[in-house]
Amino acid sequence: MIDKEQFFLPSHRLIAGNWKMNHNHLEAIQVTRKICLRLLEKGELSNRSVSIHPSFIALRSVQTVLESEGSSVLLGAQNCFYEPQGAFTGEVSATMLSKLNVSLVIVGHSERRTLFGEDDQLVLLKAKSVVANNMIPIICVGESSQERNDGSYKEFVTKQVISIVEAAPKELLSNLIIAYEPIWAIGTGISASLDQAVEACELIKEATTRAVGATKEFNLKVLYGGSVNTNNATDLLSHESVGGFLVGGASLDPDSFVEIVSSVR
Repeated sequence: MIDKEQFFLPSHRLIAGNWKMNHNHLEAIQVTRKICLRLLEKGELSNRSVSIHPSFIALRSVQTVLESEGSSVLLGAQNCFYEPQGAFTGEVSATMLSKLNVSLVIVGHSERRTLFGEDDQLVLLKAKSVVANNMIPIICVGESSQERNDGSYKEFVTKQVISIVEAAPKELLSNLIIAYEPIWAIGTGISASLDQAVEACELIKEATTRAVGATKEFNLKVLYGGSVNTNNATDLLSHESVGGFLVGGASLDPDSFVEIVSSVR
């Protein structure tokens, strides 16, 4: 379970591992056990939370391992559908995920947007469904290389944030996680510089405040995602604006992932 009061403190970091379409359920069991063991060796994680996001077919297996190990690692999902049930062949609802004790659900990942045509409206529907089922969505935003190179990335990211936040219900705003994932850095090995990451995280915070209204209360944690690895993790987390990571490829290896987790000071 997430202690939300502590979770959204500026000093508390979230390190989320997105396994994407990797690890069958047997591999997922092995990797999860290794992550739990490595974290146990590192000791108490007082200022950070860790989540792993396996494929749908591995969720039950990973849930069983985490619970049997008594681990503090949170179970996450990579996606969901916004309707609770019905004739939606191939989809998995947030309602179903909640029954597996999933805590966090990624919505609007750049690969979902670019490969499957998901837009801001659909992302918001999914986020609302996640919140309605007592889980927290990790809402992804980020620009392509075109927007980055032509200088329109600020307007692009701001528009994504505002389109979601302005229509977000109070329940979503009270537990809001936005992951900045520049598309040009996803799976490319090219990571945003510290200045670029901090600028984007601060931009997201400013856009959220503007959309919600300075007089209203909201909780916000901004993550960075995009070729996070053991070489750049410490530098990226050196600034308070970066509230943690959404880790892709590096989360597939238990040693690398735990090293990133351990970079939190």
